[in-house]
Amino acid sequence: MILDYEPGDKVKNPLNKEWGVGQVQSIIHEKVTVNFENVGKKVINAKNVELVKIYD
Repeated sequence: MILDYEPGDKVKNPLNKEWGVGQVQSIIHEKVTVNFENVGKKVINAKNVELVKIYD
């Protein structure tokens, strides 16, 4: 599995848009830790949820 983001990148979770914009904190195998503006830190399984990278 090749992920299109790395720590520091801004992302959104298309399944939970109300979480707001998140910043990738770490990636360990398929587990992506993201700090979202509205709900705080979440660990996302990249096999189940495809995060959308935000390009500035």
